[in-house]
Amino acid sequence: MKKERSNIQLSSYDDIFGDGKVSPEVTADQVVEIPLSQLHPFKYHPFKVRDDEEMEKTVESIREFGVLTPAICRPDGKGGYEILSGHRRHHACEIAGLETLPCIVRELDDDAATILMVDSNLQREEILPSERAFAYKMKLDAMKRQAGRPSKENACQVGTHLRSDAELGEQVGESARSVQRYIRLTNLIPELLDMVDEKVIGLNTGVTLSFLDDKQQKELLSAMDYAQAVPSLEQAQRIKKLAQNNEISQEGMNIILSEEKKTDVDRVTLKHDTLKKYFPKSYTPKQMEDTIIKLLDQWQKKRNREMSL
Repeated sequence: MKKERSNIQLSSYDDIFGDGKVSPEVTADQVVEIPLSQLHPFKYHPFKVRDDEEMEKTVESIREFGVLTPAICRPDGKGGYEILSGHRRHHACEIAGLETLPCIVRELDDDAATILMVDSNLQREEILPSERAFAYKMKLDAMKRQAGRPSKENACQVGTHLRSDAELGEQVGESARSVQRYIRLTNLIPELLDMVDEKVIGLNTGVTLSFLDDKQQKELLSAMDYAQAVPSLEQAQRIKKLAQNNEISQEGMNIILSEEKKTDVDRVTLKHDTLKKYFPKSYTPKQMEDTIIKLLDQWQKKRNREMSL
């Protein structure tokens, strides 16, 4: 049986909805139940909703306790509502078979809605580099618009933008330079950005490759396929420099990526997909690593004893 939600007062559906719109009597931050069919994601929402283990836990929690934290949305002007915070809860409710989602409805302009959406979603425990990159870009653009658009004759325009970078960095616990590095990732084509998310390509390497244009990035993908290798940071820096001097070509990338990396000479890499079939699903990468090291230590001790006989 679903346990009652504490400290949340929900108005009845009839009290709130007449023609599908929130009643004018609904006060600020009052929680209302809105049909899932009337809710849709925020436009260009950068945070992914994944059907992973965490989603399964959320669905189980909702089935047992209900939705404990209301979503935040705003009217879309078409009879529906745009979700600012609560995209995962909305999806979990669909899976759980619920028909409504408790929400707080706020009247916000585009920039205020963007900032609220980014701030609320940055509280997630796990955020992919691509999610952080587009979230920072969206919020920074909104902050600059809120600060006003100085005229071309106004020499303070650059200073205003720099202050916005620093202000955003302070709000999210990053330096202004770090914010800009993340935002650089938005210049990567989807295939390379996915590789950064999957940690196939390092963050610094991804930032370096973001200075290549789309055509050069696609040629890089072909070179990676040709060499069956991903660029190291040093290789990416060389490719970037050659590209900036208009001296890079598909053949040149093939040659660079075909080089043997010094760090790869003595390295043995086991992919997560290869290892996970030997461990319980609940094991984290750290638990898997600790177990492997323990087994290798045991094997080495056994081997040493056999050799001493």
